[in-house]
Amino acid sequence: MNSKSLKKVLIVDDEQSILKSLSYVLKMDGVEVLACSEIEQAEEALESTRFDLVITDIRMSGVNGIEGLELLTYVRERYHSEVIIMTGYGTEEMEAEAYRRGALCYFRKPVDLGELVKKVAEIGIPVKSTFTC
Repeated sequence: MNSKSLKKVLIVDDEQSILKSLSYVLKMDGVEVLACSEIEQAEEALESTRFDLVITDIRMSGVNGIEGLELLTYVRERYHSEVIIMTGYGTEEMEAEAYRRGALCYFRKPVDLGELVKKVAEIGIPVKSTFTC
């Protein structure tokens, strides 16, 4: 992939504050960010757009509490985009399962934005210099 091409990031979380803060941190010249508060919105976006990175919460407002893991599998099988998982309700078993399904990394909330931005930069997505270590 050409490093000068537009990079696309999809953020999926049912907490508006997370969507807004991550969008603000990641949006810049050369990076397009789409924020979705529901899994269904994310799946629709994935059907029409190729994302370089998906950042998703595991536990959305659904019943089973593992919607993000299901989205991780969906993305990795169909689109081969990188996926970062974050959760406020994680367990060691859930973390192991996320990595087994192909997660790039797993963050517990509250997410250390500096560490998240560092991971984003490592996969070739431009980040704001104020967030790099």
